[in-house]
Order: sequence, then C-alpha cells, then structure tokens
Amino acid sequence: MKQKIINIAKFLDWELIVWVVGLIALAFMNPDAGGHFTLCPFKNLGFHFCPGCGLGQSISLIFHGRFAESFNVHPLGFLALIVLFSRIIKLSFINLKRFRSNYGRTGTI
Repeated sequence: MKQKIINIAKFLDWELIVWVVGLIALAFMNPDAGGHFTLCPFKNLGFHFCPGCGLGQSISLIFHGRFAESFNVHPLGFLALIVLFSRIIKLSFINLKRFRSNYGRTGTI
C-alpha cells in the first residue's frame, strides 16, 4: 500500500494540480468581497501600484459572467485566463502521454 501511494505521488504533476485548484478557487470566490489577504510584495511594502494586483479578481469576474467589470479591474484578465487554460491543456496532454507510456501496457500504477 505504501509503495502504491509513493508511485501515485511520483506520477502526479503538481504544477497541473496547482493551476486547476487555483482556477477552481477563483471560480467559487466572491469577487465582491473586499479586503482579503494578499501575498503581493508591493502591497505589503506599502506601494499602491502593482501590475499583478486585481488579476485574480478579474478572472473571478470572468467566471461570474461580468466581463466589462473584469476588464475594468484588470485588462489582462482575459489573456491570463487563456494562458492558464492553455497551460492546463498542455500539461494534461503531457501527463496523459507519460501515463500511457509508463502504465498503458499493464494498466496498474
């Protein structure tokens, strides 16, 4: 059992998991909730301008169908979402190919 768990952990692509979980979190996030915790070093140092701040809120607004508001919050929200979806698709195909080459013949992990 322990070896099976180790094999599954080796197989997982953590980058893919992080991107998918992050987008799911943004989809369920309330974009109107103000005052949230931030990891932004610019905001934490007291700067008022940061080129990345608002990007998550912009993507959340896209998921909620509020496209004009999304563009007003951060104009690159649509582009960031396209880039993230394309990265998820690319990583999925890479992992599927790797899974088929390693485990396709035996069918077990």
